[in-house]
Amino acid sequence: LFDGVYPFYVQQRKSSVFDVSTIIVIVVFLSVACSFLLIIPGIRGRARLYWTLRVFFSLFVGVVIVVVQFTGDWETGWVTANTSYKSFSHALVNADIGLHVGLAGVNITLVGNPIHQVNETINYNEHFAWSFSADYDHSYGEGLEKGLPSPILYVAEKFTTQSPCGVHRQYHISGHYASATLWVAFCTWLISNMLFSMPVLVYGGYMLLVTGAFMIFSLLSFSTVRNSPMCPIQFGTATLRTGYGGSFWLTLAIGLLCFVAGITVVSLHYFNLDLLKTFFDLREDKAEEYQEITEVYDNPHFLKDGL
Repeated sequence: LFDGVYPFYVQQRKSSVFDVSTIIVIVVFLSVACSFLLIIPGIRGRARLYWTLRVFFSLFVGVVIVVVQFTGDWETGWVTANTSYKSFSHALVNADIGLHVGLAGVNITLVGNPIHQVNETINYNEHFAWSFSADYDHSYGEGLEKGLPSPILYVAEKFTTQSPCGVHRQYHISGHYASATLWVAFCTWLISNMLFSMPVLVYGGYMLLVTGAFMIFSLLSFSTVRNSPMCPIQFGTATLRTGYGGSFWLTLAIGLLCFVAGITVVSLHYFNLDLLKTFFDLREDKAEEYQEITEVYDNPHFLKDGL
């Protein structure tokens, strides 16, 4: 010990809650939403409701497509076990070990039950990246040098390139292509918004269908990792098993929602164009304009002349 601080960590460890990139994306989209709320009082009648639905639906789809790129819960798993805490030590701790797989890396969490055990605060969240700009084995080596707890290193070792499990390449490639297809979906989402504003409604509906298709393609790409046999992650008698996480199911839901919205726009274009134009505020409703006129003033000069 050095003045009460453990030698492997100069400062106390802090658990990570949100990724900085995720927070930036959410703040940007919230700023756009707040800007729209400032101008919405200037829209009259039912068009105000239609504008609100269209704008917030579009923003929600866009923010989901971008945010899931940085989340780490495409595949998750938890297990509670009694396990060794450090190398060269026989001390056992009771802890929750979590595995959270994202498109660009893996997060491994270790939370003690209770948090304070063996004179330490057991609350860790370590990230190991495997994107093309990162070296997973190097991150794992840094974890060894820092002296991370044994459960974290044990799980992280399963995803190294030298591991007999051989799952690193599968996760690396599938995550890369899933991310790439999501960026294509983001581009088609932008194009659909431009087509709706031109307005070319039916082609905007087609691009919504394409957006949903690429989101489904990203899910199919990531799900290929399930075809590879995963090495068992065993802690005594307990086994850590993983399943699809929140980001996976959220992407699926938004992809299906884009399909429904696109099919609705295309169907209305061919079967009820007036209703579609009304929803997009393209048809002038004369009846509403006449209702806006509450008083009529006549010019006496024209009345005298019989005009």
